[in-house]
Amino acid sequence: MKIHKISSKHLSIDDVKRIISEDYKLVLSPEAQKKITDCRRYLNNKMETQKEPVYGVTTGFGSLCNVSVSKDDLSQLQKNLVMSHACGTGEKVPEKIVKIILLLKIQSLSYGFSGVQLATVERLIYFFNENVLPVVYQQGSLGASGDLAPLAHLALPLLGLGEVYFEGKIMPASEVLRAKNIQPITLQSKEGLALLNGTQFMSGYGVFACICADKISDAADTIGSLSLDAFDGRIEPFNIEVHKIRPHRGQLKTAERISALLADSQIVVQEKTHVQDPYSFRCMPQIHGASKDAIEYVKDVITTEINSATDNPTVVPQQDLIISAGNFHGQPLALAMDFLAIALAELGSVSGQRTYQLISGKRSLPPFLVKNSGLNSGFMIPQYTAASIVSQSKQLCTPASVDSIESSQGQEDHVSMGANAATKLFRVVENTFRVLAIELFNAAQALDFRRPLQSSAALENFYSQYRKKVQFIDNDEVMYPLIDRSTEFVKEFF
Repeated sequence: MKIHKISSKHLSIDDVKRIISEDYKLVLSPEAQKKITDCRRYLNNKMETQKEPVYGVTTGFGSLCNVSVSKDDLSQLQKNLVMSHACGTGEKVPEKIVKIILLLKIQSLSYGFSGVQLATVERLIYFFNENVLPVVYQQGSLGASGDLAPLAHLALPLLGLGEVYFEGKIMPASEVLRAKNIQPITLQSKEGLALLNGTQFMSGYGVFACICADKISDAADTIGSLSLDAFDGRIEPFNIEVHKIRPHRGQLKTAERISALLADSQIVVQEKTHVQDPYSFRCMPQIHGASKDAIEYVKDVITTEINSATDNPTVVPQQDLIISAGNFHGQPLALAMDFLAIALAELGSVSGQRTYQLISGKRSLPPFLVKNSGLNSGFMIPQYTAASIVSQSKQLCTPASVDSIESSQGQEDHVSMGANAATKLFRVVENTFRVLAIELFNAAQALDFRRPLQSSAALENFYSQYRKKVQFIDNDEVMYPLIDRSTEFVKEFF
């Protein structure tokens, strides 16, 4: 069994990927346990000695911040908060992303700035380790005051409320707790607020998108290289000397990678009758490279976020401070995820153009990549499908972060809409995988018309692995299962 210790040690996106994909179990380090208990003890002592109201601890929430709550009602106040804020709706968050959100919430609470009970964090860890995953909905968060609605759904099972994914089914949380002889958590002061005031819904989607973005970037280079060879493209635009005089990191990396992928191709060294290739081939270093640079920027923002405490108020026992501020505001994430959606959509857009060139009947390739066109439509409509998806991604790239709607009677008068940026980014990620898969479907077909010439050893190996999943098309057949298999291949190979 693989164990990951929750601590103040830097948590990278690659760490999250490994923890989730390799089914690590979580444990709290002694350091984290001490920070959590020390902070809770400090908060309890402070409430005994401080006469002034503390936001969210002895008061209501949002615009009700000036309404004091009696000591006897503080636990009920926190339970009421979780119940009343569980107003999510729409599609359910995929389980793989729920598990990331749960991990990030545990990590954030472990820093000892939130005032939660040790038992609460340990119960969240139990849910993670046993794959008792709360049912969370995609719609409802404004991305400021934290991801209130979705994180309320994440917290409901602590109280024996809401629903969970467990053993392949959706079940009432109360049934799972009863079956495991576990009592619901009784929340203490501030705990509901600590659970709900955070950016883990946004950052969970952001982490998932960054993991996928690296795969998409690699896939774009490899599939684009295969398309270039199948299109009988030129290698000169990838000469590193061209890129040294405009040395953007992503551009250099892309040129080096595509040059390496095509290094020993028989096709690319053939004498060419054409002087130039279309931009979608010739400018891959510039286009793919710009997206690479954007991905690295966004990964840096997301990494900072997942190593932060983002609830409110912030409790700092070492400085004897309880401060109501705004670390829950999702603006850094909203801007970054809008940027990432654009970067990934562009990889899909240029991929769609390469597909269009491959079916156009140019450079000795048959129209629509089929021998007997006319009788056969061949690869005509997969290109339509790619074009439709590319268009949808462009529409999804309208930035969510430029919008704000006043809420809570004006107390929360500027919000990030980062949760909407997150969920539409997820759709762009899925769209881009599909567009690249359609390009690969076309590129492999086109390469077969170059036989007996061979592409490079690396690309021929890639091609042969693909052909185990998707066959050459001689005559028209039902295409959608092949597109699905192609998409599955791209997600698994990279």
